[in-house]
Amino acid sequence: MSTPSPLHPQAGAPSAASVKSQAVEPPSAVEDLKRLGDWFLKNRLAALFLLGIAAIWIYFYGVYEPYFNYSKSALIWAHEAWNGSQEFGRLVPIIAAGLVFVNRHKLVQAKGEGSFLGLPLVLLGLFIFFISVRTVQPRIALASIPFLIYGSVLYTAGRKAAGVIFFPAVFLFFMIPVAALEQATFSLQFVITKTVGALSQMVGIGIEAMGTNLVASNGTFRFEIAEGCSGINSLTAMTMLTAAYVHLTQDRLWKKIVIFLCSLLFAIIGNIGRIFTIILVARFYDPDVASGLYHDWSGYVFFPIAVVAMLLFSKLLNWKKKPRETATAAA
Repeated sequence: MSTPSPLHPQAGAPSAASVKSQAVEPPSAVEDLKRLGDWFLKNRLAALFLLGIAAIWIYFYGVYEPYFNYSKSALIWAHEAWNGSQEFGRLVPIIAAGLVFVNRHKLVQAKGEGSFLGLPLVLLGLFIFFISVRTVQPRIALASIPFLIYGSVLYTAGRKAAGVIFFPAVFLFFMIPVAALEQATFSLQFVITKTVGALSQMVGIGIEAMGTNLVASNGTFRFEIAEGCSGINSLTAMTMLTAAYVHLTQDRLWKKIVIFLCSLLFAIIGNIGRIFTIILVARFYDPDVASGLYHDWSGYVFFPIAVVAMLLFSKLLNWKKKPRETATAAA
């Protein structure tokens, strides 16, 4: 009596190609919107609560003007504060919305009843906003937005949906303008100046680092590392980029924390590389071009260097030693 050969699939068993063809494709954005609409219809009370929070948010943050002699709302003040070294604040809501869109399938598929634990967070957000009005500090009002968003989703849709929305909500803290950061990066000017001076000497370029100035030994040029070059603008951008990167790529919390904490280092490396290229242009081409046209466009040099540093560090952190392949003799 013959037995089925182990080298061939049995009759009626689906092949790998057929299984692959039967793979369910993720729903489109239109289908996700339909499912979201169905959820709103089935959970009308929760939908009304979310719409109420949205209306409150629009009015009290965008229309109500309790700041600067009743002339500005929180969002108007933030829009004006997002300039100079903190202009990346304008991108924060867009990036947060993009992160939600990327994980929209998880958000739509998240099933569960609302949790009353979200209500205290909503009340906390409202209390923080009240404190901002009493102290006339609009930046405090911006700090209340993540609590309102996360608490509202937790209260209406449950923990799974709140888990999807958690990081985008926390990411919104980056949109708070903090003027003290500009003073905090003052010491970075000296670090970058000394490092660029040392790199220049290593490649044979005569440079003397004097305070925050880089002076050519032959007297052909003299550059000052200003506060803008010390990295507050690029530091903010790199911190935001690193936070989004670890959220989308890392699977362990400790890895996310370690890489995120190194965002300052990535920004410093990027700025060192950018300023070092300015020195190279000044030494081998033209000091006026280096301090003028090239300096204005050298910001595009920063990001590739900083991103490469981030990716290399992430690769090193996730590096696993492959086991050696041992040859086995045939029996």
